[in-house]
Amino acid sequence: APHADAGDRDTACFGPIRNTLQEVFGCVVPYTTNIPSFGGDWGFVMAFNHHNGKETSKVLSEWQAIPPGTIDELIEKNITNGEASLKMYDGISHQRMFHLTKAVRKHLTKDKRIMTKDNPIYMY
Repeated sequence: APHADAGDRDTACFGPIRNTLQEVFGCVVPYTTNIPSFGGDWGFVMAFNHHNGKETSKVLSEWQAIPPGTIDELIEKNITNGEASLKMYDGISHQRMFHLTKAVRKHLTKDKRIMTKDNPIYMY
């Protein structure tokens, strides 16, 4: 899992998962969030086929640019009891999730590993 203070640590399984999904899907968007019970940040990847023909970088920019107020309005409109029912997510948290730390971005740029049946990467 990536960490905000990744320093010289690699991206363990985050990089290979992102890279492998990039081989299969037209668009992948990595993000992180703090998982308190796991003791830190964990990385996730949304993967889907082309999003209206847009490049991954454009889709990522759109996810990063959603104003916090827009997310907060969507929460109030679509989640039972709105913001009061969510402990860890709101518009500001959303922005943080899609802005990876410099250390994580650096490691993801360097990590070229792809998981295959013949070249598995074991996760721990």
